[in-house]
Amino acid sequence: MKAKRNMENIRTWFITGASKGFGLSLVRQLLQAGQNVAATSRDLNALVAAVGITEPNFLPLEVDLGNEDSVGCAIHQANAAFKSIDVVINNAGYGIGGSIEELSDRETRDCFEINVFGTLNVIRMVMPYMRAQMSGHIINISSIAGITGTSGWSVYAATKFSVVGMTEVLAQDVAEFGVKVTVVAPGAFRTSFLNADSINIGQHTIRDYTAVHNAQELLLERDGKQNGDPDKAAAAIIELAHMENPPLYLLLGEDAYNRAMAKLDRLKAEYLLNEELSKAMAYNG
Repeated sequence: MKAKRNMENIRTWFITGASKGFGLSLVRQLLQAGQNVAATSRDLNALVAAVGITEPNFLPLEVDLGNEDSVGCAIHQANAAFKSIDVVINNAGYGIGGSIEELSDRETRDCFEINVFGTLNVIRMVMPYMRAQMSGHIINISSIAGITGTSGWSVYAATKFSVVGMTEVLAQDVAEFGVKVTVVAPGAFRTSFLNADSINIGQHTIRDYTAVHNAQELLLERDGKQNGDPDKAAAAIIELAHMENPPLYLLLGEDAYNRAMAKLDRLKAEYLLNEELSKAMAYNG
């Protein structure tokens, strides 16, 4: 049964990459709770079919995230329909596997186009509305790969590291407007992320990279066997958006938590290893 609508608690949520995975789970749970949802996908029909319901508080949008005008039009439509945009969840993205040498310039740029520049386009287009209303919450979905990457996924890690770094500074830049910012780093969840339509493997393969290819195969074999429940992840992200003082970082999944903690230990050890050399860079005298 759908939750009763309480006008005081209704917000407008703008979610990218909403036809599958976390995005789809978010849309379904938010509509069930009576929230206003503007959701984007590259394929409008696929989005509508995946959500499976039509509601006056649901605005499906076909958007090319790499096109600033397309993104701006979608943001304008969402604000016109619901009179505000309160929470933005930059969820769209895809994985790409291969060593840097194996991946072409085009393959690399295409991944950055969606994973990084698409996110930047949404933020750039939504900030005038959030500045005007002096409120809002931007949630960028990165990955544990954006904190500690793994062999075979260098370019994907680069895009997700970019999202983490950009989010850290964005939070400082928009704080004076009352806009909150969080970066979410999920681990392995049982979504379609490892399916062929969500992940690309470089077309050019160099046999010498045996360790890289073995690492890729091990990851792809986990498709459908991941421990993480995407519905629980969506619920956690929704809970995050309702926090009065949300964190800048949120790890999702025990695997993500453990990998992040191990990275902290490695960083500290590496930094301390050459402390004397690091500090000895000032002019003498």
